[in-house]
Amino acid sequence: MTPGDDFAAQQLFLHRNDLLFSPVFDRVSPPLLRWVADHRGRLIAIERESSRFRPRFAADPIGFGWRGLLSDGDRRSLLSAARASDRPQALTLSLRCAGGQERWCMIRMARMEGAGQPRWYGTVEDVHERHDRDSRVLAAALAESREHYRSSVDLSPQVPWTANRNGSIEEVGPRWLDLTGMAPDKALGTGWLGALHPDDLQRTVAIWNGHLSSGAPVDIDYRIRLRDGSYRWMRARASARRDPSGAILRWYGTLEDVHAERLAQTALTDSEERFRLAVQSARLGIWDFDCVNGSRTWSNEFRRMLGLDEHQVATTELALSLVHPGDRDRLKYMLEAVAAGTLPPHFEATLRIYRADTGALRWIRSTGWMTRSDAGRPLRIIVTFRDVTEEHDADERIRWAATHDPMTRLPNRTLWQAALEEMAARAQADGRTFGLLLLDIDDLKRTNDAMGHDAGDALLCAFAQRLASVAPADAVLGRLGGDEFGLAAPSLTDSAALERLSAALIDNVRTPHVHQGRSLDCGVSIGGAVFGVHADRAEDLLKAADLALYASKGAGRGRLTLFQSTLRAQAQQRSSMIRMARQVVAERLATPFYQPRIDMRSGHVLGYEALLRWHHPRMGVQLPGTIAAAFDHPEISAALTAQMLDAVLVDLQCWLRSGFDPGRVAINAAAADFASGDFADRVLSLLDRANVPTTHFEIEVTESVFLGRGADQVGHTLQHFSDAGVRVALDDFGTGFASLTHLKQYPVDVLKIDRSFVSHIEQDVGDAAIVDAIVKLGGSFGMEVVAEGVETAAQADFLLRQGCIVGQGFHLGRPQPVTAFLPPKARSQP
Repeated sequence: MTPGDDFAAQQLFLHRNDLLFSPVFDRVSPPLLRWVADHRGRLIAIERESSRFRPRFAADPIGFGWRGLLSDGDRRSLLSAARASDRPQALTLSLRCAGGQERWCMIRMARMEGAGQPRWYGTVEDVHERHDRDSRVLAAALAESREHYRSSVDLSPQVPWTANRNGSIEEVGPRWLDLTGMAPDKALGTGWLGALHPDDLQRTVAIWNGHLSSGAPVDIDYRIRLRDGSYRWMRARASARRDPSGAILRWYGTLEDVHAERLAQTALTDSEERFRLAVQSARLGIWDFDCVNGSRTWSNEFRRMLGLDEHQVATTELALSLVHPGDRDRLKYMLEAVAAGTLPPHFEATLRIYRADTGALRWIRSTGWMTRSDAGRPLRIIVTFRDVTEEHDADERIRWAATHDPMTRLPNRTLWQAALEEMAARAQADGRTFGLLLLDIDDLKRTNDAMGHDAGDALLCAFAQRLASVAPADAVLGRLGGDEFGLAAPSLTDSAALERLSAALIDNVRTPHVHQGRSLDCGVSIGGAVFGVHADRAEDLLKAADLALYASKGAGRGRLTLFQSTLRAQAQQRSSMIRMARQVVAERLATPFYQPRIDMRSGHVLGYEALLRWHHPRMGVQLPGTIAAAFDHPEISAALTAQMLDAVLVDLQCWLRSGFDPGRVAINAAAADFASGDFADRVLSLLDRANVPTTHFEIEVTESVFLGRGADQVGHTLQHFSDAGVRVALDDFGTGFASLTHLKQYPVDVLKIDRSFVSHIEQDVGDAAIVDAIVKLGGSFGMEVVAEGVETAAQADFLLRQGCIVGQGFHLGRPQPVTAFLPPKARSQP
């Protein structure tokens, strides 16, 4: 039957040919649309109303109309597949559908031979959604593969490189820059030769050129210059990729750090030479094994080493019986290798033995050499033995000392941090959490200063023992330096566990430790973080716990602070303050504002305090609080003091030249200023060069200088000031822990009552009592007492009634620049 244009006739043709379709397509998924084409490719029948086929074509496919539904490329692919084989074919092509949409369809076809010309039968299946899904999966897999390759390259310790067939380098991995400091583009071509050690250059080039000619795999060792200028041994290996004809297309290679191996090999060579000389000049234990007749001979020195008498028969069984059970199998293997002739020409082993006479454990190092016949058969094996027990024990002591704190016997920072990283790796792999605590002993320096360093050392050891007593069994403890300790444990899985352990430790260390009959108080500040919650890397976990510890110490000590994201923001704020303070120092933006000290009875100005202000280019005059973190930074704090001192001396000169008597001008000194030990000498020298009498100058300190950096220099420095006529004022008095001690120990002339006691003096009976006590205390020591933060007339009156005559505060005078206190004539002078 030849189908005509009538659709019913075409359907009838399809129906009658079902028997022909069935053998071809009964093994594929049910067709959604069927079609028939003649031998010329003309579509002669199609199921137009198939409910299983969703798309509607953009044009009538009957005849050659189907060609318009395919792109040129897809059409050629279809025709090529039809011509290429008589077997059934399946292709996924894009068909144009109504509305301009294109959909992916699976076209299956088979050629059927009949009485006349052959025909093609087939199906069209809509696979658009499946094709899209498969494409996305394939794209994701490809992206993952690329990321895997990139990560492999980034994380590999080797440096990958490629070169063209002529040996010109075309690409190097990113670690080349980290290793050598040479930009990767500078290494291309022959630029990499510039990083070679001069002694290795000629040899390396010759070997490389030889391999370029032969095409053989490359394996070269040479030294390259590192970023810091030192040289390191590297191993370059490469293989060529070839085309089907065998011609080289490209070289692919890696650069590997073999410095340690090279040094080890050099050390081994040197050791062998030294050993050869030692054998010639020293008596070593010898085991001589004749591989031909099987005889064994032990030297007398070897027998003495084993604790045997000279007449003891040398047998393998006897030797094995004296070897430590943990090393016995290794020795058996070596003996079996000797018998089999598979032992390498040179071998070494360190074994433990028990002396036959005393049973003492000894470490014995054996070194053996094998000689072979021309045919390769073993002839003789000579093994020398040396007792290395003392060396082994010394090595163990050195290794222990390198990784432990000798005082507390805990792991040091290096070993502890390595254990922390290993714990983090296991937790990451297992999807578990674990807790970390960083601990800082409170006021250890106070113990050292008050009772001596032996007491401080005893307190450190006692703390380590108490920490170990409350720590979980799986905890890793370490002394990280100074008064800081670390604890990490897999069993501390959450914040609650850290809180329970910290509470137990804080309570434990509160019990005083007795040293040489004296009681040592101890407190601890703790910062905690949980791996998998606060950080996913050991390094970040340490940072989180360190931020928490910093917050714990700043909040009053003796407590646990768990990491919170706000702590990182606070750290960033401190960092910003320090950056800003560095700018203040670099651009000399610091300037003094002067606040008067007033005799509150008469209103007479007795002197001034120079308060730090700095000028922001856009925001104008700024208070010191904007750079407060810098005062904890020794270098910046000292630089700010130096700038303030220079400015104050210039202002004092101006005042004195104008005939204005400012009284005493006080400048604040921080702990960092005392660290060098020559602070007083420098200040007095500046006063002398400026022709400013010491009677116009005052140094103001807080109790922090007695505890911080340079505290051991404070007493001498303050006494030097006092002897030269400079008054010493103790600021914020009453807020410290040992103020009475300081009044006796240091030459203090002025006590300044902290503003926190003055602000509520009228309402708070306790504050009033403290002020009254300080006034009387100062009077008994013959010191001037100054009340800070006097903000109201009522406060001034109250202070006067309590006997405090001198005040300082906004009610009495605000801080102002020097020009505000100069006579009008002096203000106009340059």
